[in-house]
Amino acid sequence: MAEIYDVAVKVISQQGHCAQGHKVGDEWVIKDYRTPTGICMGAFDSIFPVAAVMAFDGKFPWSSDPDTTTVACSDAENPVVFEIKRLKK
Repeated sequence: MAEIYDVAVKVISQQGHCAQGHKVGDEWVIKDYRTPTGICMGAFDSIFPVAAVMAFDGKFPWSSDPDTTTVACSDAENPVVFEIKRLKK
């Protein structure tokens, strides 16, 4: 069975008004492929596909670091940008 990595999620940019109150510096860890408590479901909808790739050691060709990438929530008027980072054991 493939190893499943934990994935760190961190807010690195926030503009406008986030309805869930997420702010720069907020962090969560997706452990054992489970949804972290306290993260907005709208944001998690954007984060999940990227986090799933990271959890299973996938890579993105546009990222210079294979263990880190970014993703934004779907609220274009009040964007929150997240850093997604694979946590190597």
